Amino acid sequence: MEKNVAYTALFAALIAALGMVPKITLAFGVPITAQSLGVMLCGTILGAKRGGLAVLLFLLLVALGLPLLSGGSGGLGAFTTASAGFLFGWPVAAFVTGLIVEKWRRGSLAVIAAVASVIGGIVVMYLFGITGMAIVLKKTFLESAALVAAFVPGDIVKAIIAGVLTSAIAKARPASLLSRA
Repeated sequence: MEKNVAYTALFAALIAALGMVPKITLAFGVPITAQSLGVMLCGTILGAKRGGLAVLLFLLLVALGLPLLSGGSGGLGAFTTASAGFLFGWPVAAFVTGLIVEKWRRGSLAVIAAVASVIGGIVVMYLFGITGMAIVLKKTFLESAALVAAFVPGDIVKAIIAGVLTSAIAKARPASLLSRA
C-alpha cells in the first residue's frame, strides 16, 4: 500500500518536472510539452489504475492552483483553455496505456509499451484534446484535428522513448514495473 502511494506521488511529480522543459506555444494556444511523456510513463510503468491515479493527483494539484503545467500555469482556468481537452484526457490516456501493458504479455516490452503509448497516449489523448479544442475554439472536429497534426511526430518520438525507458526499468529494477506485477 505505501509503495503504491509513493509511486503515485512520484509519477505525479514526474509529470510536473517534465513541465519544466520550456514549452513552445503555437499560434492557436496549444503548447508543445514533455508532460505527455510523463502521462505515457504513468501507464507503462504503474499500470492502468495507479497510472490514472497519478495523473488525477497531478491534475488535482493543478486545479488547486499550483503552477505545474508547462510554462508555470495552474488553477481552474487551465481547464477552460484550448488545451483543456488534453488535460481531461490525460487520466484516461494513462489508464488505457497501462491496461494495454498489463494485458499484452507476449513480445518485446519496449514494443508493447511504445504501441500502448501510441494507442493510449496519442490516440485516446488526441480524441479528448481535439474534442476540447473544437468546443473552445468553435471549430469542427476535423478543423481542430488539422491544428494539432503538427504534434503527432513529436508524440510518436515520446511513445518510443516511453517504450525504451519502460523496458530499461524492467531490466534494471523488475519489481518497479507495477504494470507487470
